Amino acid sequence: MKFILASLVACIGITAQAQDTQSVEIVKTEAAQTVEQAQTVESAHTVETNKKEQPKGKAIVQIFANFNAQFEGDKINCGFELDRSYIGYEYNFGKGLSVKGVLDIGKSSDVTDYHRIVYIKNAMLSWKKGGLTLNGGLISTTQFNFQEKFWGYRYVMKSFQDEYKFGSSADLGISASYKFADWISADAIIVNGEGYKKIQKGTGFNYGLGVTLTPVKGLQMRLYGGLNQSGEDGKEDIVNMAGFIGYKNEKFTIGAEYNHMLNAGNKKGNDQFGYSIFASVNLPKQISLYARWDDLYSKDNWNISKDKQAAILGAEFKLGKYVKLAPNFRMDIPKAEGENIGYAAYVNCYFGF
Repeated sequence: MKFILASLVACIGITAQAQDTQSVEIVKTEAAQTVEQAQTVESAHTVETNKKEQPKGKAIVQIFANFNAQFEGDKINCGFELDRSYIGYEYNFGKGLSVKGVLDIGKSSDVTDYHRIVYIKNAMLSWKKGGLTLNGGLISTTQFNFQEKFWGYRYVMKSFQDEYKFGSSADLGISASYKFADWISADAIIVNGEGYKKIQKGTGFNYGLGVTLTPVKGLQMRLYGGLNQSGEDGKEDIVNMAGFIGYKNEKFTIGAEYNHMLNAGNKKGNDQFGYSIFASVNLPKQISLYARWDDLYSKDNWNISKDKQAAILGAEFKLGKYVKLAPNFRMDIPKAEGENIGYAAYVNCYFGF
């Protein structure tokens, strides 16, 4: 009997020892698997980080063309136009540093000059770190860049300030922007003031400050103020002020802007005002409809020959990833007495990547 009890005790001891050994092995195995998984995740993160940090470049090609018919009384003037071509290259060195160079191939503003003209649109260096972005060189200006992107149909028609010469879309200088939170960001810019098509002539600069607010998703507001110094005796500084509000989601976009320019052409009292209201609706099969109404007027009608109201109504068809077609109908209503209302039909085409 004692022998049997001793044997049972020995068996129990051996079994318990075996279970402890097995538990230790399981723990060791689980720990090894955890370490291996952590190493795998870390390795994947390292690969992804290195992938993001790897230098890379891309070509920039944008072509704006159209076929249009202008209706003037009993006459119809038709023709093909190559409005503008942007050709360039952008290279990202990693760690937020990048460079971009873009050529602008357009036409002369002199109607007697039928030659195409090539300008340097951008030759700039950018650095991004967190919410901070710094740009230097021949850079895009901040005066109406936000409104242009929100409008979304630059190849069809320029945004209000660009269309009616309230400022230039690019200039030589520096700019900085900072995103304080998801709902607020601010930007500042100092450039020569002559734009990208002219060399520096005067001694003044063009200063600008802007604030962009996004109080709720989709709703954006922007305020901008700028001072373009004349740098010459007898000429006044130009002051630009603008306000914008817009809402955008997957189905539709709506926006409105008001613009006020004092001392246009560096002449005292030559003030211009204007507003633009636009909307677009996204339909199935890569189709959208858009409409816009502009109203440009001047103080004491000093610029009555160019003051007008303008309307555009059209559709956009996205033909794949790189091509867009946008048939549209336009109407110009001059404010000068005796001037006829102008009508035109366009088919605008965009190719770019």
